[in-house]
Amino acid sequence: MTTDIEFSFKALPDAARRHIRVFQVQQFLDRFAMGLTVAVVALALTDRGMDLFQISLLFGVYSLTTMAMELPFGGLADNIGRKPVFLAAGAASLISLALFLSSSDFVILALSFAFIGFGRALRSGTLDAWFVETFKATAPNVDVQPALAKAQGANAMGLALGAVFGGLLPDAFGAVGLRYGIGIYDVSYAASFAVMVCVLIYTLFAITEAPRPLNPNALRQGFAKVPSVIAEAAVLALRHPKLSMLLTALALFLMATNPVEVIWPTHVKPMLDMDYANTVIGALTAGYFFAIAFGASLSPQISRVFRRRHAVTLAAVFAGLAAVQAALAIQGGIAGFIGVFLLYSILLGASETPASSILHRCVEDRQRSTMLSLRSLIQQLGAALGLVLVGAVADLYSTPLAWSAGAIFLLLAVGLCLILAKRLAADAE
Repeated sequence: MTTDIEFSFKALPDAARRHIRVFQVQQFLDRFAMGLTVAVVALALTDRGMDLFQISLLFGVYSLTTMAMELPFGGLADNIGRKPVFLAAGAASLISLALFLSSSDFVILALSFAFIGFGRALRSGTLDAWFVETFKATAPNVDVQPALAKAQGANAMGLALGAVFGGLLPDAFGAVGLRYGIGIYDVSYAASFAVMVCVLIYTLFAITEAPRPLNPNALRQGFAKVPSVIAEAAVLALRHPKLSMLLTALALFLMATNPVEVIWPTHVKPMLDMDYANTVIGALTAGYFFAIAFGASLSPQISRVFRRRHAVTLAAVFAGLAAVQAALAIQGGIAGFIGVFLLYSILLGASETPASSILHRCVEDRQRSTMLSLRSLIQQLGAALGLVLVGAVADLYSTPLAWSAGAIFLLLAVGLCLILAKRLAADAE
């Protein structure tokens, strides 16, 4: 396996630099639209009369839809092109937002969440694959990891700013909406709808991709081929133990970290004055996304410390996350929690691009979208399993004990990454 050379952004060809900027803008706008609703989704559902059990069911609809659709639509992107599939994902997002804004009925809201999962499945493995393939064509034999870090940074910044505005809009304009008979949080959803329209227009005109032959049966074939796609991916992983180790490590990573990301607001709220608890939680949500963006921007520097050995970098980041997660569990005051939580978020951001770099080096272009979808599927399964296991411990005992126990999964991931590093080093010799 050849080692890609490190690059300086200014030294890249003009086409490669333009390619990075176009994708950064696209990712920022797409995640900004998503962030506008992330900050208020639970509040908006409560405002519509949903109880906590119904809210859990709605998120379950989203997860199940995403997992069911991941592989068929990953293969569809390989067949008909990344851009058309992403445009379909944007259309699904618009339908979801329209359904949410139109009703307070549980069934309609469930349909809205199903379309969110549908759009998520369509997005998975589409423009990311387009970005990597086009970058490699415009800058051959150049390490893609710093370019991925720039895109990931724009992604996280979009989420962060979207969360900030998603929380501010109801306070600024919610009362106006009430006078017209709409919910206080609907203004954030309406803003998300408007931004998503802009995303579709930008993608249509700014993202260029060579057209592929349109196969009217591609979708039906995509579903029909799910068993064979899974088998092919499994065979690929078995033939390439590096992929198996990476995917297993990522599943363990999500088993440990997803319960923290889901449960932390309930853990923090008792530390706060009830008069401003929700405001602080909203601000900390934005801080979480900003910290992830900062961590993504640090990723190339962290990688250089480890001489761009991405598996070693990933092992170091996972080890740091395990230690910080254990420290987070013992925080009893809000000031200490915020400091440790932001450090935790920075490490989460730093973990993304080393893992992506390893994956992209291990697969061919024709398999890239399918493997990205398989990665997403495995990570979601890991996240769901982590929520069940760690959530059960938190319910029976305490959240701090559950988070501390969850850190064990990260230590297992560290061990796998160190083994993976040795395999990759042997291949490079």
